[in-house]
Amino acid sequence: MKTPLLTNEVLDKALGARVFIKPENLQHSGSFKLRGALNRALQLSPQQRQGGIVAWSSGNHGLAISYVAKKLGIKATVLMPQEAPKTKIDGVRKNGATVRLYDKTKEVREEIGAQIAADTGAVIVPPYDDPFVIVGQATLGAEIAEQVRDIGQDLDLALFPCSGGGLVSGAACGIHSLVPRTEVYSVEPAGFDGMALSLAAGAATRAPALGASICDALLVPIPGQLTFPICRKHLAAGVSVTDEDVRAAMRFAYGELKLVVEPGGAVALAALLAGKVKVAGKCVAILLSGGNVDADKFANIISSQN
Repeated sequence: MKTPLLTNEVLDKALGARVFIKPENLQHSGSFKLRGALNRALQLSPQQRQGGIVAWSSGNHGLAISYVAKKLGIKATVLMPQEAPKTKIDGVRKNGATVRLYDKTKEVREEIGAQIAADTGAVIVPPYDDPFVIVGQATLGAEIAEQVRDIGQDLDLALFPCSGGGLVSGAACGIHSLVPRTEVYSVEPAGFDGMALSLAAGAATRAPALGASICDALLVPIPGQLTFPICRKHLAAGVSVTDEDVRAAMRFAYGELKLVVEPGGAVALAALLAGKVKVAGKCVAILLSGGNVDADKFANIISSQN
């Protein structure tokens, strides 16, 4: 589904910029992940469809895969960490997929997925390190570039949430297919900023990933093997934001935009509000990547000023 571009006078005035907001939290399945999941599933042969799909996900990829599988009549198994948000686990099950919870401290999701694929003939659909998934996310970047162009603006900067890099690598390619000069930035949680560290070092670098982050969707500590070379070519740099930056962005999105955005989905907005990238006088696009957040967690963040 093509999602709109939004603007907000308060945000533009505060930043001295023209900001376009892409609300993929309004997308089917509640996040941008639908694009990559759908494109990958459409590549399956009739025989592969019979075997079904196995995927692993902290939540949004699983929601997208289960949604697509339901629409296409394909069996799906989704591996999810035990601590994944309840709304994401429940949503995957509601879509008819089998959920296999795992303990991140004792089990390796890729090994579990490989065994299920070997036993059942299912096709593995990873969340980001897959060329068809990346191409699916490229449609998002191209869509943003087209919408900004149609308004008569020239896109200077674009910021995207980042974990393994499937979104930002694909979106950057999509934007640069139409507007090569646009600077694209990845945004990650502090301490889980493997892409930013890797871009700065010129080689894949693992983030410390110590402690925790409220951004449950963005906890991959190192870029993917396929995504990082693309990002080295297409990204200007990477930045990181704190949990408090994210909470402030979620409150802004709710108060000013009237949108429910999950923590990981709000990091690009958080980067703007926290001044992580200089945008004064620029035309900027940011992505609100998802809105799948537990109601009690969201209410606590919105009602608190800490």
